[in-house]
Amino acid sequence: MSFSVAIVGLPNVGKSTLFKALTKKQVDIASYPFTTIDPNVGTVAVPDERLKKIAEVIKPKKVTPTIIDFVDIAGLIKGAHKGEGLGNQFLSCIKTCDLILEIVRDFKGKGVEHVTGEINPRQDIEIVETELLMKDLEMIGSLLQKMERDSRAGDKKVIKKKELLKTIRQGLSEGKFISAIFLSKEDKKEIKEYQFLTLKPIIYVLNTDEESEENSIKASLSKLTIDLKTEEEISELSELEIEELRLKSRLDQLILTCYNILDLITFYTTAGGKEARAWTLKKGKFVLEAASCVHSDFQEKFIRAEVIPWQNLVKIGSWPKAREKGEIKTVGKEYIVQDGDVVEFKI
Repeated sequence: MSFSVAIVGLPNVGKSTLFKALTKKQVDIASYPFTTIDPNVGTVAVPDERLKKIAEVIKPKKVTPTIIDFVDIAGLIKGAHKGEGLGNQFLSCIKTCDLILEIVRDFKGKGVEHVTGEINPRQDIEIVETELLMKDLEMIGSLLQKMERDSRAGDKKVIKKKELLKTIRQGLSEGKFISAIFLSKEDKKEIKEYQFLTLKPIIYVLNTDEESEENSIKASLSKLTIDLKTEEEISELSELEIEELRLKSRLDQLILTCYNILDLITFYTTAGGKEARAWTLKKGKFVLEAASCVHSDFQEKFIRAEVIPWQNLVKIGSWPKAREKGEIKTVGKEYIVQDGDVVEFKI
């Protein structure tokens, strides 16, 4: 099961700089707008000390971390929902991602052009918020028109969905994100297929430098303050150089924040001691869904699973010893996987 994060923001705010620092991929970075046209996609390992400790006791031939995809998307400008700049491409790319990571410029950088002509983080956030709102409003308008034309317009399910969309449209018209409108679990399931932009969680990264004001955006927002230029420079150094210079990157914190805000957990497999591997799963999912992450056939062939919390396995030192001590728990299809479970599937 893979999850993706859309790196978004106005042009020249540091999106590609962050992408390069995260993925170690070479991408075009320049001081003028729209250097990025086609989205860049990179896979990033989720930092995990638990996996390292499991590997230390299992001593497998291979260690595989779980991953998140980051997508560097073309810069947005005012009027993007109408197709201004690369707007339509920008907004359609976000739809397929699970989380929005908005980069907000708060560095002076005299040689780096700003599309609005001034460094104003609050204004930049408002521009992006407006475009997301307007795109969702436009989509709801199209959906309602289609429903009116639909031959099943009198169907009770269609009527119910129309009323739900009208409620959402009203909230959007008042400037509310869909995530801020009270919706039941059933309502959210009804609209999941539409991938509304303002329903996605958002993390704000304030791209700052030494001269910037840290309090320039609302304290209530889910935000991190990072000097992305410094992160890019750190990413180009070796581990030895980073240690000698006593540099500290904040990218691990950023990756884990993305992972946590998506409400994800990690479970582990050891393949009989051959490979220590981490896997991503939504919190609250059953062991059958974990099985399908490992292999599509496992869900159908599933008989049972054996489970042990990672810290117990590390403390005892091996799977056979843990079995001897009665620490391995046998579970069925109804078991809800816990964060940190080490699981062996029986098929």
